[in-house]
Amino acid sequence: MINSKENPIIVVGGGIGGLATALGLAQADRYVKVLEQAPEFGEVGAGIQLAANATNVLQKLGVMDKVSEVSVFPKRLVLMDAFTGEELSALNIDELYRERYGAPYVVLHRTDLQKTLIDACENHPKIELLTNQEITNAENNDDSVQVFTAAGESYTGSAVIGADGLWSKTRKLFVDDQPVCSEYVAYRGAIPMEEVANANVGDPEDVYMFIGPNMHVVQYPVRRGELYNQVVVFKSSQYRKEIEHTDQWGTPEEMDEVFKDTCDRVKTAISYISRQKRWPMYDRDPIENWTQGNITLMGDAAHPMLQYLAQGACQALEDAGYLADVVRQHGDNYSEAFRKYQKERQPRTAYVQTSARKWGEIIHATDPIMTLLRNKILENRTDKDYKYVDQYHGYNKVLEKVN
Repeated sequence: MINSKENPIIVVGGGIGGLATALGLAQADRYVKVLEQAPEFGEVGAGIQLAANATNVLQKLGVMDKVSEVSVFPKRLVLMDAFTGEELSALNIDELYRERYGAPYVVLHRTDLQKTLIDACENHPKIELLTNQEITNAENNDDSVQVFTAAGESYTGSAVIGADGLWSKTRKLFVDDQPVCSEYVAYRGAIPMEEVANANVGDPEDVYMFIGPNMHVVQYPVRRGELYNQVVVFKSSQYRKEIEHTDQWGTPEEMDEVFKDTCDRVKTAISYISRQKRWPMYDRDPIENWTQGNITLMGDAAHPMLQYLAQGACQALEDAGYLADVVRQHGDNYSEAFRKYQKERQPRTAYVQTSARKWGEIIHATDPIMTLLRNKILENRTDKDYKYVDQYHGYNKVLEKVN
């Protein structure tokens, strides 16, 4: 079916990945309709880290200047020992990093990134944004697609892209699987920067990760440096499968017990963290296929991953950039475009998914020998050694470079 305002590409989900995909497709001269389940577009959570593989895409989409206005450009990524408070290793992410990868490393509030993308989509004449759209199913009809809502409505389009996140409904078209609980929970929050002066932190422009057995704490500034974002993560000894979907495990009381013997900086972070909401941490096993005809998946709907590499949103933005390229090349032949997209993106994202799990095991190591080896390796590298992040941050694939 020829793409038109009456037969748009339908993007299911209006998160960061879905909005970036819509913007990229509209810039590739496609009409796009975004269907968001929530009553309004918005991001839950606090800070987000975007490496160069993501900011390269934002540059390509033409929104990086706006993103920069609400971001912080940290100087270093620093790994710290959660108990001794000593620095284990660091990575320079200042000018040398930008020169290497062609784009900066930024940290910002999720809602600020979301708003930038919403504004860009609302200002594009080929994008329509709809809320209160709970999608229950989608299907191919020869050269068109149809999606169905819980309210009994349906929409016809030229293609469907499922961008509906970890608990995706569109993923069920391809596989009957469930999210995998890691048994870890996260508590997140941002405090006014003026409070940080009394909060015993290091350089407020750096990104810190304090690591220890079955736990870590992340700290960095957001919103032009006006807020200080903190994330506290730990594995719950109270987790049991039968209580997975309750709040009976990973409680604030358990958090206090897990971190009671950590260094003063970590204990101070715990004292400032918001305790009203906990985030159980999930991913899914990689799948080999997420494309059928004129329907495909992207972002967490296709490849949800644990947060340990800070690559979840980055991979969704990589998807968005590459999807726009293949659609631009193949025009209204969406089935071919989506096959080419999946051929490039599935191996890449599966690798990052499994790497995130492995990195989690490394930073949360409980075995003393493994911890010693890890720390020795970290101590013997310099802050200008990028070999461990090249494979993630150095990805900048555009269609013109693909044979």
